[in-house]
Amino acid sequence: MTDGQLEPAAPDEGSIDLLTAALRRDAADLEAYTRVLAGALADALPADAVTVGRKRGLADRMAGRPGRIERLDVSTDGQRLSLTVTGGRAAAEVCQVVRGVVLSRRPVPLDEWTRELAAALTARARSDARAREALERLLLGDR
Repeated sequence: MTDGQLEPAAPDEGSIDLLTAALRRDAADLEAYTRVLAGALADALPADAVTVGRKRGLADRMAGRPGRIERLDVSTDGQRLSLTVTGGRAAAEVCQVVRGVVLSRRPVPLDEWTRELAAALTARARSDARAREALERLLLGDR
């Protein structure tokens, strides 16, 4: 790079593994998992990078609750990671995106989706202080 700038380091396997483990921590309870994940991602990424789709029943509306998260989309550089939760089951996919157009969709197991997400977040945290702080809180369990 020029002008004395340092090139950002590539994410190392240790930090990706640690973040993957932290992201998986609540995966047994999908509702809690998506809620915690959505909150952490909202802190770590720009507002337009995270889209949360919710389902609000009558009881949720009456109680003023936001409802259950049914879909979580995370857009990173050239990729969209989608997680859909229906009937207590998760369906995950990794999409390759160029200029807003999805070129490919690849259904993946939740563990692989989590690892892809961890790699994308780790790479972003290398150059974004806000993302780095949010990920540190996630790793330390301060949710």
